[in-house]
Amino acid sequence: MAAYGALVSLMHIIDRIENHPSPPISLDNQQVESLTENVTFLQEFLDGYMNISPVVDDHEADLLERRIVDAVYASEDVIESQIVVQTDNRSTIRGMMSSFINLFRALCKCATIEEDFYHDLQEVIEEMNLIRKEALEIANAADQLQRKVSSTLAGSSSTVKESMMVGFDEVLLEVLDKLTRGQLSRQIIPIMGMGGIGKTTLARHVFEHALVKEHFDICAWTTISQTYNVRETLREVLFQASGNSGGDLSEGELGLKLYQYLWGRRYLIIMDDMWIIDVWDKIRSSFPDCNNGSRIIVTTRLSNLTSQLGESYGVGMKFLDKASSWDLFTNTVIGGESLPPELEDIGKNIVENCKGLPLSIATIGGLLAKSERTREYWVRIEQNLNSIVITNNDEFCLKILRVSYTYLPNYLKPCFLYMGVFEEDRSIRASMLKKLWVSEGFLKPVSGKCWETIAEEYLKELVDRNMILVDKLGFSGNVKFCKIHDLLRDLCLKEVEKERFYHIIEKSPSVIYNEPRRVVFQNVGSRVISEILGSLSHARSIICNDDGINFERSHNFRLLRTFKEYDRDTRQLGSGDHFLGDVFQLVNSRHLAVRVNWKSKFPSSINLLWNLYTLIVAQSSFEMSSHEVVAPIEIWKLHQLRHLEFVEKALILPDPPSDDIVIMENLQTLRGAKNLYLNEEVVQRISNVKKLHLIYERGDMNGCLISLSELKQTERANSFSYLECLSKLEKLYCHFSFDYGYAEYFQRISFPHSLKKLNLSLDYSYHVELVKILEKIGWLPLLQKLVLKNGIFKTGKWDTIEGQFRSLKLLQLDNCNGLKNWTMAESSHFPVLEELRLQGLMELEEIPSEVGEIATLKSIYLEYCSESAVESAAKIVEEQQDLYGDQLDFHVRAIASPNFVSL
Repeated sequence: MAAYGALVSLMHIIDRIENHPSPPISLDNQQVESLTENVTFLQEFLDGYMNISPVVDDHEADLLERRIVDAVYASEDVIESQIVVQTDNRSTIRGMMSSFINLFRALCKCATIEEDFYHDLQEVIEEMNLIRKEALEIANAADQLQRKVSSTLAGSSSTVKESMMVGFDEVLLEVLDKLTRGQLSRQIIPIMGMGGIGKTTLARHVFEHALVKEHFDICAWTTISQTYNVRETLREVLFQASGNSGGDLSEGELGLKLYQYLWGRRYLIIMDDMWIIDVWDKIRSSFPDCNNGSRIIVTTRLSNLTSQLGESYGVGMKFLDKASSWDLFTNTVIGGESLPPELEDIGKNIVENCKGLPLSIATIGGLLAKSERTREYWVRIEQNLNSIVITNNDEFCLKILRVSYTYLPNYLKPCFLYMGVFEEDRSIRASMLKKLWVSEGFLKPVSGKCWETIAEEYLKELVDRNMILVDKLGFSGNVKFCKIHDLLRDLCLKEVEKERFYHIIEKSPSVIYNEPRRVVFQNVGSRVISEILGSLSHARSIICNDDGINFERSHNFRLLRTFKEYDRDTRQLGSGDHFLGDVFQLVNSRHLAVRVNWKSKFPSSINLLWNLYTLIVAQSSFEMSSHEVVAPIEIWKLHQLRHLEFVEKALILPDPPSDDIVIMENLQTLRGAKNLYLNEEVVQRISNVKKLHLIYERGDMNGCLISLSELKQTERANSFSYLECLSKLEKLYCHFSFDYGYAEYFQRISFPHSLKKLNLSLDYSYHVELVKILEKIGWLPLLQKLVLKNGIFKTGKWDTIEGQFRSLKLLQLDNCNGLKNWTMAESSHFPVLEELRLQGLMELEEIPSEVGEIATLKSIYLEYCSESAVESAAKIVEEQQDLYGDQLDFHVRAIASPNFVSL
């Protein structure tokens, strides 16, 4: 919902200005109060009435939301335009300090501009007052009507459409087994999966199965909707169970009557499409547990409902495989007969594009079953598959899929709609997605929670609702990469177009509606981008998914908040060749992910980026060598900065100013910092950092080469020991490149106990003794991933110690010289290890046999290791299979050959 997202975004701007230590403009207190009241009321109105109000039809609702959006956007325009003007005026005034007359004229002009600003903002507030008055009338009318019809709210229907079930035989047998076997106490069996994947179909086949009818005394079906009615649900179950609807009995009386009738009987109740746990909490007392094997099946799109129902397991519905998809398709089109040869290849392409979603396959199959069977027609269907799936069968397909979106809480809708920004079938890095959500202003603040935590909760909720699919999990169980099913993406884009939430430009120039707030470039090329840029001066977000963008100051993007052209995953982007000075003219920016020219210099004006959350800078793709960028001291004034990342370029941070202590308490990520001098003052400023990527090379911490003797005379060499003071640090990557003298100080390194991931890369490895470092690392209580590259085992031995590496799940050793004997007293030294990766250990005689006794071990990967190490790994695999019956994912790369050998 664009209106809700816009309201949240406006409140962000107001809060930031009001609470910023050096706000770019000042707001009138009375106007702030009026804006806040209007925004708060309209948010509550959208939450409470717009989706369910019986007095507002869809057309009227769309018009009202459009008015809210326009008013909010107008408010943002007035405020952010004033920020640009005031920023420019301050620069002008500083340049006129030498002339009193010119300075006086400039100050008078500023006063006039400020007066116009308050006047323009007041006009917008008056428009919002009118909208609020209209919304209040709707709310009052809805409340009155709701009271009149509350007793006649639509109940759930027990009529379920006959449907075909293909490919779920094993799941059907699993559910039947849970129903008819196991413990005698009453059990709840959740069936989970995204909309359209076949939950209801499976439940219907279970409900009608002969074994079920024979096993249970009573079988009843009820559908629980988002706007459920407890009384009507109880009446329906009672009627199916006894034939008595309960007449005019109250909710409590119906519950008691149902309880009495079910007592002593073995019953099966199917509750289809449950959205929240509240409904179960209100009716659970009506279903007795007579210890006779009664069961309740709940179908839901919410994965987290399983634990809320008090169950430790559920039945998860997965996408169909190719064979089952084809069977469902042919059964739907021609009743399981063979397709004509000229249509079979097209049919298989159509099925493949349905991505295993039964609803999609059934919808297309139903369409083709009623259509002409010509190759030309089927080719046209194949080419327009996704749009047809969404728009053709409004009753069967769109209605079912859209309900998942309609019943999303308003705070999740902008986040879901934003998924359409990414290309089809794209595996989306969750950390990048969450950064963009924050920068777009979609997240509603929650007291005591940072933006990253709120974004993580939003993502998890969308995953639980099966609106977003998990593509890859991290070691901590968090979502690392996610995807969106093509069908849901198309639904997403349809809603985006309707709400004008953002505008996608793809393949060739297209018609652009007036002043789009968000623009996405998709496969259009740099020439087309250049042609269009001039018309995007009002854009707040520019997302480029192909070539980079070369914009000039003449393009006037001063209102831009989000500018993303660099993407670490696609690696296809970045013909952009910006200068940092140009980029930092975007004074309203919150998220900048760009490629820059190597000649770029950090301007001192960076402190004008008063609301910058994320700055990601990569080297231009035209440059072959890395280059350093020296940041000005003003960078320490970026109070809001959360993520500072330099990729393929090194960032040299100056010592912070001693006369102006600004704590960067929001900083979560610092990547690519070279020779960062850590001391008590620096640690205090970045005390909340969670991800740290550091590069250390021979030279002074400020980048000026000095001799080894001078280095020893400074305290800077003890910088490594201050890492321990970063008590919030979870991920640390350090690359060290130095000679023997510097390596001496590296041995003093200390790590915080909060670390979960550690990656150490050591050049000049023959200088760094690893055993002492590993002893320190081994005692880190939360460490899950350890990657150690280079270094030397001077004694040739590594004896692990009991009690160490208690949480380690991945251990990777690359080119660690000298290691011959690795000994473990017992498998408890790595009690939860899942993955072992060894590379370039040509002297290692064998992997300890105790590794094979680790119950959690899933894979061993060896590359260019000794023959004896490979043989010992093969033996471990055999022992693992004997102990646990599971074959390891075991990979070995031949010692003297690049050919990959899998054993």
